Amino acid sequence: MAGKGGRPSIFPTLLYADAEAAIRQLTEAFGFTELSVFEGEDGVVLHAELVQGNGAVMIGSKGRGGVFDRAMKDAGTAGVYVVVDDVDAHHRRAVEHGAEILVPPTDQDYGSRDYLARDLEGNVWSFGTYAPETAP
Repeated sequence: MAGKGGRPSIFPTLLYADAEAAIRQLTEAFGFTELSVFEGEDGVVLHAELVQGNGAVMIGSKGRGGVFDRAMKDAGTAGVYVVVDDVDAHHRRAVEHGAEILVPPTDQDYGSRDYLARDLEGNVWSFGTYAPETAP
């Protein structure tokens, strides 16, 4: 989304077996920007925040212990929708970086243009132009 700044009120939070590879794919193929990455003494990603437009996602490593890690132990994969201005350019970038495309850019009946991709650990990412107003 074109707007910058502010504080998102929702942060999808995903744990990965290889958080470093996930961050690399999300930044290189899907155009996210690293806001912060915190690593343990062993170099494993403890927590990272990646930004896309005025939204963000939190990334961590599986198997690090702690309450959230234990709660997510048997959780499945996630699906996240991200608003982008130019779906076709975004799709080309993802393809150039080897992302698995599930559905190519498609015009939807409700006015959006979007595509679906799967990340390295099975999460499904939707990128499109659908951006409903949330303010009353």
